[in-house]
Amino acid sequence: MNFYFLFAGVLAALTSVGHLTYGKRHFLAPMLQADFDPVAKTTMYCVFHYISIFLLLSTLILLACAFEAVSQMHSFGMLVFIALNFGLFAIWQMYIAFMSEVERPFKYLFQWIFFLSISILTIIGAILT
Repeated sequence: MNFYFLFAGVLAALTSVGHLTYGKRHFLAPMLQADFDPVAKTTMYCVFHYISIFLLLSTLILLACAFEAVSQMHSFGMLVFIALNFGLFAIWQMYIAFMSEVERPFKYLFQWIFFLSISILTIIGAILT
């Protein structure tokens, strides 16, 4: 069992649950109620669910790799892809937080902590396997 993948998978599961509960209630719902272009609103609704699918699939892959349900040879590329995605999500969110006009941006844009942790744990697990 790879505990790095297990911890990354648990964090990814928590991130998924947070995204689908807190994110849906506090970010998606108000955005859907806002008065702006219907095409942009529908696109953002789709993007929310694209991210949901990515988070859930990443969680499943990380947990499958943690329990060695996927061979090391077949999992390495997927794991690097997941780690790079989460790492880039974290970097991009930190950049946006620094450049935004939001007061106390890290109070509202805190997801980078989870993204960076998942990325680091996944990379370490892939390297040490």
